Amino acid sequence: MIALSLAEIVAIVGGQPHDIPDPAVRVTGPVVYDSRAVRPGSLFAAFAGDRVDGHDYAAAAVASGAVAVLATRPVGAPAIVVDDVVQALGALARTVVERLGATAVALTGSAGKTSTKDLIAQLLQRRGPTVWPEGNLNNEIGLPITALRAEEDTRYLVLEMGARYIGDIRYLTGLVPPRIGLVLNVGTAHIGEFGGREQIAQAKGEMVESLPAAADGGVAVLNADDPLVRAMTSRTSARVLLFGESGEADVRAENVRLTATGQPAFRLRTPSGCSDVTLRLYGEHHVSNALAAAAVAHELGMSVDEIAVALSEAGTLSRWRMEVTERSDGVTIVNDAYNANPESMRAALRALAAMGGASQARGGRTWAVLGPMAELGDDSLAEHDAVGRLAVRLNVSKLVAVGGREASWLRLGAYNEGSWGEESVHVSDAEAAVDLLRGELRPGDVVLVKASRSAGLERVAQALLENATEGEVAGR
Repeated sequence: MIALSLAEIVAIVGGQPHDIPDPAVRVTGPVVYDSRAVRPGSLFAAFAGDRVDGHDYAAAAVASGAVAVLATRPVGAPAIVVDDVVQALGALARTVVERLGATAVALTGSAGKTSTKDLIAQLLQRRGPTVWPEGNLNNEIGLPITALRAEEDTRYLVLEMGARYIGDIRYLTGLVPPRIGLVLNVGTAHIGEFGGREQIAQAKGEMVESLPAAADGGVAVLNADDPLVRAMTSRTSARVLLFGESGEADVRAENVRLTATGQPAFRLRTPSGCSDVTLRLYGEHHVSNALAAAAVAHELGMSVDEIAVALSEAGTLSRWRMEVTERSDGVTIVNDAYNANPESMRAALRALAAMGGASQARGGRTWAVLGPMAELGDDSLAEHDAVGRLAVRLNVSKLVAVGGREASWLRLGAYNEGSWGEESVHVSDAEAAVDLLRGELRPGDVVLVKASRSAGLERVAQALLENATEGEVAGR
């Protein structure tokens, strides 16, 4: 972050200094909440969690080079004591961003946030120093941690904003007010908490409500193909820029198709012209993500040819998101196990079907190793059933449903759609899935691994790659 003295930080967060020998000492390193990530000059934020209390690691953090600890009580080391560490981080981030003057771009949506954030970051990096979240740091802790990574020369700040409840995005935009706000889609992620898609739309729309007016440079980038997102036009005084495949979109894709390996290609059309794009990413769902990124880049002055080249060269920056590795024996593992909701699950299955087309012609098979989708509330049974049915309709060769009740619903959906015999199976856990796959996989097979983060199915992908010769990770 930009260098601030401990005295300045005390004033910004309204805290009390404890055991600080020299208030003029500056924080010159990153703000971190994991003591293992401390670097010389860091500020360590101590959070008291359900299982781990960061205050217990304060001394170790300072010994590793932290200048001080942001804490809610004295810790026997240099500390700034505040009533609420989360609120203090937010106040610090707001002050740093105001001093910087960087252009803040914020995005939200039910699916595709992290992939789109990665694309936007790779495009804007070509224009100047850019800061973006590592992984999906998109909540009241992750967002200020990301913003505080900005330095004096930072030109663009790309921020991902998630929401579980009405008001979450309003709070986050209050910490780091964006000039450009992007809404990707309104789906069913967290529908159990919200109660319906209309409520989700209400929450996501807080993004465009936060933007400056058009006269002050505010721009709302909205998905023309999603009616609930497009309706947000009426909720903002910012200028609206539409993206999508709709003919009414300002930034749109034409002639969309998939390559033989399942990578999308299309003609990108913007108000400044058109150019051809072939993504390194897998699955047609990335077309919408790419268009959203293109719309932001266009707004910030990139030419259509610059955008097309950058999109065609961009890969994934975040782990376990359609991460494709071909083993030395010809088996391809697609690790998309970071998270899952009905929309992303359907997109991943369609990508698997596209990727498997060529391999099936040579005798290879497609495997969908799927686990539960969390936080779907009363819709959970129907959504898991629908995913199981879709796997059959897409002619996925083998469905392996992993876990408890939700996995049984996946398997039941496949069975009721006509998947009998050994075409679909239900196993209890990741270890059982690995045992099954190790005995069954053969050259040419393509294996998709996907579930909500809580299921931990990345262990399946990792185990299947452990003893294989490391291949090229596509899209990285």
